[in-house]
Amino acid sequence: MTAILKDMPADLRLLDDEQRALIQMVREFADEVVAPAAADYEERSEDPLPLYRKLAELELTGISFPEEYGGGGQPYLTYLLVIEELARAYLGFTIGLSVHTLCAFAVSEFGSDAIKKEVLSKLCTGEWFGAYSLSEPHSGSDAVALSTKAERTNGSYRLTGSKVFCTRGNEADAVLVMARTGGPGARGVSAFIVEKGTPGFGGSKKEDKMGWRSSPTWMLQFDGAEIPEGRRIGDEGEGFKIALASLDSGRLGIAACSIGLAQGALDEAVRFTMEREQFGKPVAHNQGVQFMLADMATSIEAGRRLYRHAASLRDAGESYGVQAAQAKLFCSDVAMKVTTDAVQLHGGYGYITEYPVERYMREAKGLQIVEGTNQIQRYVIGRNLTSS
Repeated sequence: MTAILKDMPADLRLLDDEQRALIQMVREFADEVVAPAAADYEERSEDPLPLYRKLAELELTGISFPEEYGGGGQPYLTYLLVIEELARAYLGFTIGLSVHTLCAFAVSEFGSDAIKKEVLSKLCTGEWFGAYSLSEPHSGSDAVALSTKAERTNGSYRLTGSKVFCTRGNEADAVLVMARTGGPGARGVSAFIVEKGTPGFGGSKKEDKMGWRSSPTWMLQFDGAEIPEGRRIGDEGEGFKIALASLDSGRLGIAACSIGLAQGALDEAVRFTMEREQFGKPVAHNQGVQFMLADMATSIEAGRRLYRHAASLRDAGESYGVQAAQAKLFCSDVAMKVTTDAVQLHGGYGYITEYPVERYMREAKGLQIVEGTNQIQRYVIGRNLTSS
């Protein structure tokens, strides 16, 4: 029984030697350090800062970024393999790393040499952790309707407005913020790095959520916060392009998180049904239960292939936006279905907090919403299919 459970996480056989060694290390860290801490942090709704510091010590905070800035210089796929392993152990913690990478991606791809040296190097080494802030109280899926203003002053910008749903927005050292520097529409949006402690900037409300309770979600307030011109990412008017490019990469992070969470739920369902006996035999020996487990495992593997294919396209320099939308859509739906089935397979025990599957089910719901709802993903995919 122990050997079967040990072999259940993602198959490592087709990885190269470097990837395999990294994932084995991450798997040990996830199983021995991360997973045992999850329930306590979730119960206390406390940001797991010591775990983030450990990520930095293990050099896991900049895996896919250039070595010259302290990153690991690894393919994006390798980073996603790490995300999947960590999410299997503790999703709320892993979401913070995924959002950190959103911020670092924008700086790496669109920032000046100066801001890369100053900001990206700190993000890659984990000296700083990043966050990403696009949504506003009246502009969620219609993100281009954002109204937070960035008005030019002498050599700087003054930000005024509010943002919502910002993961670790008050804990992060640097937040990527989209604000309006011009007229209506996408061309009026620019991107900025706002540093923690900037006068006039801070978290105004911490949300009380259904899941990911140890992953702080903030409403942010900007009351004339002054941002140096050198902290603008890209040119004026490029902010929405930067936001969308970051989300394409970030959706693959959410897909990997989804598969990791689903794998964790499947692991628990197999363990419980093998140990739980009814009518004189393990529950898992019932064909109906085996069929449920088989469908769960198969859908997880399909999602795993989908997000890894999209990542391979990204690493090859090919267009991958539609595949990222497909991966986010499919994998988060898989996470919702698998975690729900895991609760069902636990019977009444699945509905009480002593068993982690009830938390997994609550956490899965968020994955269908963040970084573009699954309805938005279907719109992206459908538009691509029907555009002339």
